[in-house]
Amino acid sequence: MTEQETLYMMALTQVPSLSLASLRQLIDELGSATAVYEHRRSLQQVMPLASQKTLDALAALDSHLARAEAELAFCRRGKVQCLGINDEAYPQRFRECLDAPVLLYYRGTADLNARHIVSMVGTRQITSYGKDLCRTFVRDLKSLCPDALVVSGLAYGVDVNCHRAALEEGLETVGVLAHGLDQIYPRHHRETAKQMVSGGGLLTEYMSQTAIDKRNFVQRNRIVAGVADAVVVVESAARGGSLITADIALSYDRQVWAFPGRVHDTYSAGCNRLISSNCAALLTSAEDFCLAMGWTDDVQHRKQLSEGIQQELFADDLTPDEQRVLQALAKDDGKQINILAVETNIPIGDLNSLLFSLEMKGAVQMLAGGKYKLRR
Repeated sequence: MTEQETLYMMALTQVPSLSLASLRQLIDELGSATAVYEHRRSLQQVMPLASQKTLDALAALDSHLARAEAELAFCRRGKVQCLGINDEAYPQRFRECLDAPVLLYYRGTADLNARHIVSMVGTRQITSYGKDLCRTFVRDLKSLCPDALVVSGLAYGVDVNCHRAALEEGLETVGVLAHGLDQIYPRHHRETAKQMVSGGGLLTEYMSQTAIDKRNFVQRNRIVAGVADAVVVVESAARGGSLITADIALSYDRQVWAFPGRVHDTYSAGCNRLISSNCAALLTSAEDFCLAMGWTDDVQHRKQLSEGIQQELFADDLTPDEQRVLQALAKDDGKQINILAVETNIPIGDLNSLLFSLEMKGAVQMLAGGKYKLRR
């Protein structure tokens, strides 16, 4: 995006009477913010159905250029990337959402269109249980899907614990801010934010010098939900911002996951409700998450699972034939006994005995239709 295009897009976002929907329509129909600026006084000629409100808003566009020029200078000094909605670097997952902003400000190194992106959210009043969930999930995510990008909101509690866990594990992590990139809120998270710039990034829709406003934090949640493939709720009370993010994610057709907690725990109430109402999938491990999301190679996973069963549970209690059966199931769970007989070259009579023995050892289970699979 050229500096001229960026300048006009900045100016357009500062027109208070111009709604996001109207702004997106203008840019979509005219092709660019520059074209909108050039037709600001003759819009009806190219958009006969434009409302009078939109015409009046564009008539005042020049008054916002000075603010846009100052912001452009700030971005140059601070090495801030300005991502227009039609740019390749703009988060493409989010671009499809109707309320995506036309301009984002980004400082960082992470690819906002990474192959695997998960947003992690939760209460500011994180418990020791929640901290452990953050550490364990991110650690295992790194092992299973080392190219994953972790997104959160850099707030107290779950947010910052997820960011810090990602930094410790060497996973890239992006914080979505509810203000401009000239400040960090909370101030206590400045050092973490500094590390994130070189190990992920900071993203916002707000210009510098934007006042800290409670409403902006709610608006910020839609970006947290929209840029990711899935949203994980770590801990949440019965009401809170993370539940708002989960609702937004569902409206965007994103997958929502939640860690369960004890029935009477205050900061598990929201998660338990999401699960019980079928708004969120039950989450117990990064392994289950990655498998369900299709983020890991299923064959490789089953191979590792089979090896784990053999090495950890039955290292001294598996015959060579039993190992051959497990290896065959590791390639493709849910096999009929006749298929297993062919692949293992074991007669069906002997195979029946082997499968019964493996069932007793807890290594395999029989499914409907006489199929067998590895027991997880």
